[in-house]
Amino acid sequence: MNADVIRIERPTTSSKLFAHTRWDAIPTAAGLFHLAYLLGLYFVFPHTPLWAMLVLGFVYSLMINANINGVGHNFIHNPFFRSGLLNRLFGVTQSIACCFSQTMYDAVHMQHHKGNSDRQDENGDTIDWLSIYRHGDDGEAENPWSYVFLSFFRDDVGAIRKELRKRNNGDDFWGKLELAAFATTLLVMTIVVPTNPIHFINWRFILFFLPFWYLGHCFSYLNGYYRHYGANPEKPIAWGVSSYGKIYNWLFFYNGYHAEHHLLSSKSPVESGALALQIFFEASAQFFFFRFAVLL
Repeated sequence: MNADVIRIERPTTSSKLFAHTRWDAIPTAAGLFHLAYLLGLYFVFPHTPLWAMLVLGFVYSLMINANINGVGHNFIHNPFFRSGLLNRLFGVTQSIACCFSQTMYDAVHMQHHKGNSDRQDENGDTIDWLSIYRHGDDGEAENPWSYVFLSFFRDDVGAIRKELRKRNNGDDFWGKLELAAFATTLLVMTIVVPTNPIHFINWRFILFFLPFWYLGHCFSYLNGYYRHYGANPEKPIAWGVSSYGKIYNWLFFYNGYHAEHHLLSSKSPVESGALALQIFFEASAQFFFFRFAVLL
């Protein structure tokens, strides 16, 4: 199937705030809630029993996964706001919430779409930095355990920044700003204990927080692994592995329509979900009037 022969209309809106649809208020609110949740963890930690904090920390890990693969993923393909400055500022909030750089994630994700989890070439390299074959042997996918728990440490910041500089649109600056924003946030959380009166050196909180931060990103890599394990990098229609469960797609903003999304990489996962209805159920054009029409 050739992606060039498939056409769907992008949603339009008269909103002066949102660029595509007012429904984007939902992922926007989800992203901001994630940031508020992180700040909430920090403020309640001195007053909450350890068993409850362990539960809340695990939920935070799950939220990182849902944010990166849901909110952040859609935001890369369809920035939510008409204002470029608002999009930049929302990227900063995403970066603090997930403790990474949303703009650098954009570069890594666009490289992912260039390679579509490709197999190693004759030099043992892959176009896709996230390819499940990048560190595999004999043309096979890497073991999921090593992929999930080691990918966090494999990002090549130099290569990412090189891609950002090529764009010549300020992305390199904003990527560094986002890194500084989340690093500063963690530094403050490490130094200041939010009690009355204030105390200093919050080592207990940071010791609690860091494993759940790492675990959340591991969950994200686990998600990505099985969105491509069993796919065929040589066949565009099989570049990804789709999952049509309603609960998963509601929580991850239709990231489950992954094969469809890779087939039309210029479309967001939500739009790809709508496209899937067109492809498999011959839906009429009215399904694409709203970006979230698949929710109906």
